[in-house]
Amino acid sequence: MPELPEVEGVARELQQRLQQRRVIGVRIYRPRLVAPQSVATVVAGMQGAVFTEVGRRGKHLLLHLDNAHTLLVHLRMAGRFLYLAPDAPLPKFTHAVFDLDNDRRLVFQDQRHFAIMRLAPTAALFQLEELRHLAPEPLGPDFTLDYLQRTLAGTRRPIKEVLLDQTRVAGLGNIYAAEVLFAVGLHPLTPANLVSKSKVKDLWKTIRVLLEAAIEAGTTLDVNPENITGQYFGAAFAEALLVYDREGEPCIRCETPIARIRQGQRSTYFCPRCQRPRAGMGRQTAK
Repeated sequence: MPELPEVEGVARELQQRLQQRRVIGVRIYRPRLVAPQSVATVVAGMQGAVFTEVGRRGKHLLLHLDNAHTLLVHLRMAGRFLYLAPDAPLPKFTHAVFDLDNDRRLVFQDQRHFAIMRLAPTAALFQLEELRHLAPEPLGPDFTLDYLQRTLAGTRRPIKEVLLDQTRVAGLGNIYAAEVLFAVGLHPLTPANLVSKSKVKDLWKTIRVLLEAAIEAGTTLDVNPENITGQYFGAAFAEALLVYDREGEPCIRCETPIARIRQGQRSTYFCPRCQRPRAGMGRQTAK
C-alpha cells in the first residue's frame, strides 16, 4: 500500500497538473468507488468545479474544489491516477474519468478494487470517518518528541504495531516502519512502553529523516509503479531499503541474514542481531 511519501508524491504531481483546471465531465464506472454516496451526487458535485489545490492527510489525497467541496481519495493497494489525452484508450480497471478543460482527462484506475473516493463539504472534511481519528502528521508541527513519548508510554503493544496505528502516527506504513526500527536498533516486538527515552528520541528523529528522504527521492516502490503521467517512477530509494523485503539477505551492518515474522496480517523484516529482543519479551519464530 502506498505510504506517506508515495501519497505525497502523487499529491505534488496532481497539484502541478490540476491547479485551476475545470472539470467538464465526470464518469464513474464503479459505483462502489464512491459508496455510500451515489454516483449522481458525486457527478453533480464535481461537474463544472475547478481544482484549486491538492493536499494530503495521512495516506489520503485531498483534491480541493472551488465550490467549497473536497474529493478525498484513498489509493489503498493499487489505486492510481493517469493523465491522458482524450483519444487515449482507457486502461483496464478504469473506475472513474474526469474530463478537464485543457483537452486532457484524469483517469482513476484500480486493479484491486479497494480504493475509495468521498466528496464532502470542505468545512466538514475532517469530520469524515476516514480523517477524524488520524494522528498528527510525522512531518508536521504537532508530531513532537513529547507527543511520541506520551504515545508510546501509554501502551504495551509491540512498537511496530503502534507505528502502524494511524490513530498514533498518521501515514506511516509497513515499509517505513520496518526501516525506521532497523535504523534505531529496536526489535519490532518490543513493547512500546519499554522503549527508552533515548531510543524514543532516536525514533522521532529517524521517522522524520527517512520520510523526508523518501519524498525527495520520489519513490513509489513497486506497489503502484506508474505515476499520473503514465511514466515509471525511479527505483533509487527502493534500492536503498535495508531490511524491507530482504528476507535471507545479509544485514549491511553485521551480515546476519534478515529475518521475517508475521505481525497481524503483515510481514515484518528485521535483523536478529542488530535488533535483539529485550530479555523476557517473548519470542516469535522467524519465517
